Amino acid sequence: MIGITKLLCGTATPGDVLRYGRDSSRMPHHLIQYSQDKRPVVVWNMTRRCNLHCIHCYSDSENREYPGELTTEEAKAFIADLADFKAPVLLFSGGEPLLRPDLFELGKFAVERGIRAVISTNGTLITKEVARRIKGTGFGYVGISLDGIGESNDRFRGHKGAFEEAMRGFRACVEVEQKVGLRLTLTRRNYQDLNAIFDYVEEERIDRACFYHLVYTGRGSGMLKDDLTHQETREAVDLIIERTLDFHRRGLEKDILTVDNHADGVYLYLRLMKEQPERAAEVFQLLRWNGGNNSGIAIGAVDNLGNVHPDQFWNYYSLGNVREKKFSEIWQDTSDPIMKGLKDRKGLLKGRCGLCRWLEICNGNFRVRAEAVYRDTWAEDPACYLTDKEIGIDWRSL
Repeated sequence: MIGITKLLCGTATPGDVLRYGRDSSRMPHHLIQYSQDKRPVVVWNMTRRCNLHCIHCYSDSENREYPGELTTEEAKAFIADLADFKAPVLLFSGGEPLLRPDLFELGKFAVERGIRAVISTNGTLITKEVARRIKGTGFGYVGISLDGIGESNDRFRGHKGAFEEAMRGFRACVEVEQKVGLRLTLTRRNYQDLNAIFDYVEEERIDRACFYHLVYTGRGSGMLKDDLTHQETREAVDLIIERTLDFHRRGLEKDILTVDNHADGVYLYLRLMKEQPERAAEVFQLLRWNGGNNSGIAIGAVDNLGNVHPDQFWNYYSLGNVREKKFSEIWQDTSDPIMKGLKDRKGLLKGRCGLCRWLEICNGNFRVRAEAVYRDTWAEDPACYLTDKEIGIDWRSL
């Protein structure tokens, strides 16, 4: 996750981070990614059931019952362990988490134990009453997925009217002053809507916008041809940067982030070296503390059946199950070769990633994409859009 607003506009500085000793238990949530102890933010896909049928769904969800999901009591034991382990954030995801009846009970359970609870939802089920319950439960944030404007979103979501229903969800959250953000996955089908999305964020008074790069897993594994080209990615990131700067210049407090491609951090740093060299050093420090891709380190996932994964996109690879062993124990066990490799991967990386001079701020980017394209966990990430020159490779000298 690259905090474009924090880095580009100086809304977070190294001094802000050091004030808390880089201790995740003391740091406010917006600085957690720069902590030193790297306790994992955990994504829990609490149910696989979903009322939509999105073409890029990493969990390949459908609107049906999935047997064997964690019970309420099993979930509470899992959450209690996260609290003891000092996991700072638990993201309730799916499927569609609002289809699970005990969402609010479990959210309250997490909040009472000092975990910041957040929701990732398609937003179509959020009425004014639901928004009030979300806020009253103590959820710190609601991320609503939107993948275009109007019919563009509906085609992506596989449901006519999904855009209007999601818009109702945004407005209900804003009305009750529940912090809410927009989440969009960039593809060739929707990146032309980026300007309209930024306009929407402003018009609807949405606090935050996260722009996700496509990861090739679940139904998204069939969308490789729909991913942006490297040039289109650069154009999209440039537009995100320009619109973020525009918000900042006009005094609009919006938190803009990009997710799932740590080449964005390098790209932003290189741009600052040219345009704001006086700020480049502190941005580089923040990127170093962020550490690049944190799958298996500071981001983890648990699926609806209790299986633990290095992140939410590794749903085909389990490290263990919370019914049989505590999450905290599974997370610290490096007997699994993939988990061991992810925690200290730099010497394992191949191709352009292995030769890149920016490993300390990118950490080899997304291993799932390398696996999907090359069938090699440690191969180069095919979605890195930086040129050989930008990453310091001269093939003639090798």
